Amino acid sequence: MLEVIKRNGERVPFNRDKITVAIEKAMNSSSGIYEEGQAAKIAGEIEAYAASIQKDLTIYAIEDQVYYRLLKYNNPATARAYENYKTIQAFKRQTNTTDDDVFGLLNNTNLEVLDENSNKNGHVVSTQRDLIAGEVSKDIARRKLIPADIVQAHDSGAIHFHDMDYIIQPMFNCCLINLEDMLANGTVINGKKIDTPKSFQVACTVTTQIIAQVASGQYGGQSINGIDRILAPYVRKSFKKYMKAVVEEQREIYGIEPDMEKAEEIAWKRTKKEIKDGIQTIQYQINTLMTTNGQAPFVTLFMYFQPDYEYAREAALIDEELLRQRIQGIKNEANVYVTPAFPKLIYVLDEHNVREGSPYFYLTKLAAECTAKRMYPDYISAKKMRESYEGNVFSPMGCRSFLSPWKDEKGNYQFDGRFNMGVVSLNLPQIGILADGDEEKFFQILDKRLELCKKALLLRVDLLKRITSDVSPIHWQYGAIARLKPGETIKKFIYGGYATLSLGYIGIYEATVLTKHCSHTAPEGRKFAMRIMDDLNAHIKKWRKETNIGFALYGTPAENLTNLFCKIDKARFGSIPDVTDKGYYTNSYHVDVREPINVFDKFSFEADFEDKSTGGCISYAEIPNMTHNIPAVLTMVQYIYDHITYGEFNTKLDYCHECGFDGEIILNDDNEWECPRCHNKDRNKLTVIRRTCGYLGENFWNEGRTQEIKNRVLHI
Repeated sequence: MLEVIKRNGERVPFNRDKITVAIEKAMNSSSGIYEEGQAAKIAGEIEAYAASIQKDLTIYAIEDQVYYRLLKYNNPATARAYENYKTIQAFKRQTNTTDDDVFGLLNNTNLEVLDENSNKNGHVVSTQRDLIAGEVSKDIARRKLIPADIVQAHDSGAIHFHDMDYIIQPMFNCCLINLEDMLANGTVINGKKIDTPKSFQVACTVTTQIIAQVASGQYGGQSINGIDRILAPYVRKSFKKYMKAVVEEQREIYGIEPDMEKAEEIAWKRTKKEIKDGIQTIQYQINTLMTTNGQAPFVTLFMYFQPDYEYAREAALIDEELLRQRIQGIKNEANVYVTPAFPKLIYVLDEHNVREGSPYFYLTKLAAECTAKRMYPDYISAKKMRESYEGNVFSPMGCRSFLSPWKDEKGNYQFDGRFNMGVVSLNLPQIGILADGDEEKFFQILDKRLELCKKALLLRVDLLKRITSDVSPIHWQYGAIARLKPGETIKKFIYGGYATLSLGYIGIYEATVLTKHCSHTAPEGRKFAMRIMDDLNAHIKKWRKETNIGFALYGTPAENLTNLFCKIDKARFGSIPDVTDKGYYTNSYHVDVREPINVFDKFSFEADFEDKSTGGCISYAEIPNMTHNIPAVLTMVQYIYDHITYGEFNTKLDYCHECGFDGEIILNDDNEWECPRCHNKDRNKLTVIRRTCGYLGENFWNEGRTQEIKNRVLHI
């Protein structure tokens, strides 16, 4: 019996009727010509030909026979139509390298990408659009843009080339918005000129519009370096406006000589109402805006003013309102106040607010209450930060990425309007696995991989240094970073240390376990861990000198990478106790989440690592619900001031939409989130807020990060 060999190699019985149908489809197409009986005749001839040669035909041979016999019977139009149809079908059968990933996003099976970012809801079309574009962009970058050795190292888990889905576009990672300049000197949004605000409320509205525009032109976090200090002058403008109005009311409406003391009291009352409305605008706008990245803007508000500041009173009122509104929270669809993920708040501790009796200690007590209730604000010690950053105190870009001190041509330090170009991270545990307990071999492999990291980071420079200000006007022309002219290159901001490139690292704990067979909190383990930090910093220093580029050492947040690196290594090296068997690697220099250690010892231990990771760091303590023990929270906050640059607290403040439970949603034995009261496990009916990488996450996490969250022990 005659058989046909299909494209996949499968053999099926020869069926000339299928050939007839295919030819008739071509004849009946818009470009074919129908000839009565011709299709059946050709099908019969092909069957006879197959029988005569006593050989099974392939699909491709049959298609060739059809084409040439149509030409033989003087029907070239149908022959061309058949050939075109065959080409289109062949194209449709091809599997692109991104096909499975994209369809996995559409049918919600590509969990690796859907759960990569806990602040992106990958099930809604706006976010899917960004994720799909990212998968396609990543594919192009891998094949056409990134050198093969870097792609291979990325795929093998040796390094991680962060944000590969954005690399083909002229975008950078994160920045400190120069909001002060944009408000004082005006800006342009969507081609519309925005003049200097004449009131606090307008300044808040313009601020949120700037945040949205900036977020749509980059892929990382953004920060406002002193939201209280920058907006305080606009509070004064509103106060003066109200004061003038009240005086006029007394004269013109009531016909009395103005009582200036009473007028000032009324003006401040109205001003405080505007402060409340303005802060509410910022909080709700940020949480309801959707950027082109398919998420709310990743924005941090840095709260810091000096007591001798001209507008100190106004700045304190802004901070107080920010904290009070965050304590209240934001209503969810069930009309219940919950913890919002954004904006992230950072409160700076300094001599004027950190101790009982200092003039602004009342704000610090309010901040402690806010932390107990909503996890934010996080805390930066001005005293400790000055020790590491040449006497300066400034905001991280996003959650933890810090700039290096840089002076302008006048010798003044500048931080606002600067940015980070991108991150490449090292898989330290994999080096530990390959070194197999040999410390010197560990550093030999490390040095080799660091050169690959340098090459990968410099690729970002090559891509950015060629672009002009036109690629993102809000950044380069209208003040967020600079005020360049159209067509002007951004190259001068790439070199000289103005911008940074970040070398990230993950898994010092696991690398130490593999090499020294102990935690890095043990004396021998700490010595090894510090040697790693010193070696990384030595390379950073050398690269800066060689390239005139601001390389920085960065403790990688690793929201997804904590799982990805471990997953790759487990598949390659198997289950290794206390390393790959956990399902995750430990963030940067952090103490293992399972290790019993109190909050004070943890902060003290990690402080030394923060000092060596000045391009990015943050340390946390896991605490129970302490809303009824604010003095204890204050004690921990004051400890931060004296011992560590940057600290934060994690607690559990969740909500079940099914039964109204307000407390800790637990992870059951199957690693599913479950309400302890009604046992609801529907993720669509649970609000679970956890800190995963500096920011809070509210859209759940990948399997590895979920296991890490489950394993966390309390530090108090």
